[in-house]
Amino acid sequence: MTDDSTEMLAALRCRLAESPLWPFALALYARPGVEAACLQLQDEAGVDVCELLWRCWLLHHGAIPEPGSETALAKVRRWQREITTPLRRLRRELKAAAAEHHGVAQLRETLKRAELQAERETLARLQAVAMTGPLRPLAAGDPAPQELLSNVLQLKKKAHLSTLNSLVMRLDPPRGPR
Repeated sequence: MTDDSTEMLAALRCRLAESPLWPFALALYARPGVEAACLQLQDEAGVDVCELLWRCWLLHHGAIPEPGSETALAKVRRWQREITTPLRRLRRELKAAAAEHHGVAQLRETLKRAELQAERETLARLQAVAMTGPLRPLAAGDPAPQELLSNVLQLKKKAHLSTLNSLVMRLDPPRGPR
């Protein structure tokens, strides 16, 4: 690594530290059409919304994770699979019963809060991956954000690519060196 690339990476990590993932994810998710796009990609294509938001955060800051971050990402994915996904499944399964039973509605709300807390923990772990793991600034020759995301998320269906495109269009342009 050259002195220039080391300085660029340090500046990039500084920008990431100044703009934490959690507030970015909340703001992006609140933009028109983003929640629907995320949930559609989650339910139809198996995309992890937290990882998608993390990758969008990185792109917003002009960065992408290097392949060496896969070990850390595997640990985060395991957390999602073992903790967050079961909470989501239970919350969804109780939806009909919650409409008829107050106690079930309260339980469902508790599960919803637990699911959100698990997602917040996921985003904290993903931010830690970005702060300590292999990362690099976007380069002029890198593919466009939609292509980068569709490749890493392994999206092939036209409908999923269209949904991803609608989400990418709501991102602010990347900042920093390119």
